[in-house]
Amino acid sequence: MGVDEEQAAQEAVFRAVEREVAVMFRRGRARSAEMSRLVHPQLEGMAYSLLAHLYDAGEVRVTEVGTHFGVGKATISRQIKALEELDLVARQPDPLDGRASLVSLTEDGARRYRRAHEARLASFRELLGAWEADDLAQFARLLARFNEAAQTLYRHPELAD
Repeated sequence: MGVDEEQAAQEAVFRAVEREVAVMFRRGRARSAEMSRLVHPQLEGMAYSLLAHLYDAGEVRVTEVGTHFGVGKATISRQIKALEELDLVARQPDPLDGRASLVSLTEDGARRYRRAHEARLASFRELLGAWEADDLAQFARLLARFNEAAQTLYRHPELAD
């Protein structure tokens, strides 16, 4: 195989990967919206991801949540306010900086998140349950490797799907 043919073959593989990742991202966004509504019927969009982050992080500054998701303080504050109005998160003044706020899940928010998360895990078990353990472990390793590499996309949001 000549250099041009190798380059063309490699380009075809990159295009195939890009196409499959785009499909996965689109489905992931749609699934995240479904999961958000499972937590509470009035939620949409990235609310499930936001709740998942707060569940894992515990009490965290609003600005740190915004940084984690790559959005500004105004955007994340609006989203947190919507969650507060549904009593899924609580906001407290930061004792170390009176200008900042700390947010965390309420007891109801944590309970609702856990219930939705268990449903999500059940769907993954159904989807991947027939896979061989070695294939599943390899898939997890490759996804982790991909996600590590993909962190650079957050520095260039115009490239994100």
